[in-house]
Amino acid sequence: MQTELDYFVQGVPLAEYMDQMTMLKDNSYRVFNGFDLPTDEEFMQLLQEKNPKILVITEDWCGDAMINNAILRKIAEAANLDVRTVLRDQNLDLIDAYLTNGGRAIPIYIFLSDAGEVIGQWGPRAPELQAYVMKMRELLPEKDAPDFDEAQKEMYMAIGEENASNEQFWNWVYANQKEALLAAIR
Repeated sequence: MQTELDYFVQGVPLAEYMDQMTMLKDNSYRVFNGFDLPTDEEFMQLLQEKNPKILVITEDWCGDAMINNAILRKIAEAANLDVRTVLRDQNLDLIDAYLTNGGRAIPIYIFLSDAGEVIGQWGPRAPELQAYVMKMRELLPEKDAPDFDEAQKEMYMAIGEENASNEQFWNWVYANQKEALLAAIR
């Protein structure tokens, strides 16, 4: 199996990946253009000093990736970090090493040292957003109900719109990504 550094080297830069998106590109750019990165010179200076590489396992149909990648890109551009993306469905060996509760949930961010060693990870979702999604799921009818599929589809559409427009969601993602990055580089 390839190392995480091998995947990173072969990966597509995050900005290029976002430009090539076909499914949630508009909403991803809604977040990217709408999110004002908090002023945190100490955090940015530490990121620049430690200069972690970040490998993103993603897919452009994923609503979590749509919001999270846009926020990460803001951080990375401010700190001049190299962030590369690989597609989950084309790299099953890699995602299978980073399962979430036994599933291939994305995005997953793998933080690497200059030497290419894994020093941390984050994803697929900020805890506050996970709580929100779980609350929304509780409102769904039983899985065997005739209207379950339609209700679930509507729920995902509503969550997608919230992810693309709710600034509090963006702030939760930023805070959680910042916490994970600090834990990895300190």
